[in-house]
Amino acid sequence: MTVYTSATMGPFLEQVRASNLTASAKTQAGQLAADAIALSAKVQALEAELAKLQLQRVNETVNQPSGKKPEWDKGNGADPDKPPPKRKLGGRRPGSGNRPKPNPKPDRSIHNPLERCPECQTDLSSVPPAGDVNERIIEDMEPPAEKTVVTEETSDRKWCPSCQKIVSAKSALALPRSDIGLHASVRIVYLWVVAALSLPNIQNYLSGFMRLRISTSGISNLLIRVATILEPVAEEILRDVRQGFHVWADETGWRVRGINWWLWAFANETSAYYYAAPNRGSPVVVQILGTAFAGVLITDAWGAYNAVDCLFRQTCMAHVFRKIRRLVQDHPDARSILRFYLRFKRILRDGERLQQRAVHLDEDALLRSYERLEDRLDQLLAWEKPNPILAGIIASVQRLRGRILTFSVLPGCPSHNNYGEYIIRKGILKRKISGGSMAPRGAQAYAILISIAQTCHLRKISFPSFLLASLRHYCRTGNPLLLSDYASLSDLQKAAA
Repeated sequence: MTVYTSATMGPFLEQVRASNLTASAKTQAGQLAADAIALSAKVQALEAELAKLQLQRVNETVNQPSGKKPEWDKGNGADPDKPPPKRKLGGRRPGSGNRPKPNPKPDRSIHNPLERCPECQTDLSSVPPAGDVNERIIEDMEPPAEKTVVTEETSDRKWCPSCQKIVSAKSALALPRSDIGLHASVRIVYLWVVAALSLPNIQNYLSGFMRLRISTSGISNLLIRVATILEPVAEEILRDVRQGFHVWADETGWRVRGINWWLWAFANETSAYYYAAPNRGSPVVVQILGTAFAGVLITDAWGAYNAVDCLFRQTCMAHVFRKIRRLVQDHPDARSILRFYLRFKRILRDGERLQQRAVHLDEDALLRSYERLEDRLDQLLAWEKPNPILAGIIASVQRLRGRILTFSVLPGCPSHNNYGEYIIRKGILKRKISGGSMAPRGAQAYAILISIAQTCHLRKISFPSFLLASLRHYCRTGNPLLLSDYASLSDLQKAAA
């Protein structure tokens, strides 16, 4: 589009003045030129405002979980008017499908006699069986119970001369002053945390399959009580997270009676700690990790994480590339944005290659390679005469300048926060199903229990087995069994076997 300014309209006005036009025609031509300059200025202002609004829309929608694009989607698809090509069906993936399993030892044997032909109903009772039979092993579950197992429990009470008081025998069948057994309690916690069922659905499952009648408020009180008992286990997980060298962090929205809360997740390779808070600010990060962290913190670009003084810091570049790809799609004519994206992506790929070669390089060679990557990034950010949209992209990348290439010199450190998003995904699914919590203590109870469940999953520990063992230990001693103690007991049992 031609931009009309005083400089570009000057030669035209000179030609008009030197022409043989009448005075009125010359005056009209000058007025038209002035109008063209004013309209051109308005068009430029509107285009700048439109670009600003488009950039704002991208910033508001690019990080929504429902709109995420995979990293391999480059945004260069085929013509939308053409039908998509038919996908070529591939072969069966190795290890997929119903793999053959070792036949377990049968608990019972059932013989199916053949009295009549299933095809023509001929009487076969007098026909001797053939030399072979059809055999198969069937795995099934017990049918729904007709009633719950009701136990009447009596405990002796005796006078202790040492304590100078009456004491009673301990029981590990149920929590103190509770009429719901430990097995039912463990199943309720599993359904709420791992299966992410709502309280009414848990109530329906228990009454329909287990014949256990309990109200939703009773389920809620039981979950909160179990979470309160297991607080020392969650604190043990938090200590392990703080001691890790790699820590991934992310957060997602939560609801407490319809009010916005936030569910935070901090994880290393073996532990995941969740925390529910009414705000999304830096005080939560400082409360969890402290003011200083001697490791690498891998997060998105949310500014709250900057409150922690980290030894290393890596920003999720998948978020940055996703945003740039959205801008490339919204502005197909701005080829400079696509060129910037491709050059930026090439630098990150070279950083990944450097990370793979780092174990074979000495310190000086690794430092020189890293400095060359830094120089290339500086040259890219010094883009000459960028358009307003590209200038905004460069400014955003410049703010992340010190945490873009950290991964290239740290073994095991990724350039993205996919692991952190995987950890927080558990909370997202729970929020979408249940809508959040009805009280702050319910949100905190979920954070404690999901921390234990996810940590057990990362450590390949059976969450129901640990939960049952920990609650039994609490019934006997008044303290829950910690994960470290449970692992030690499991190792001893394996060694004894």
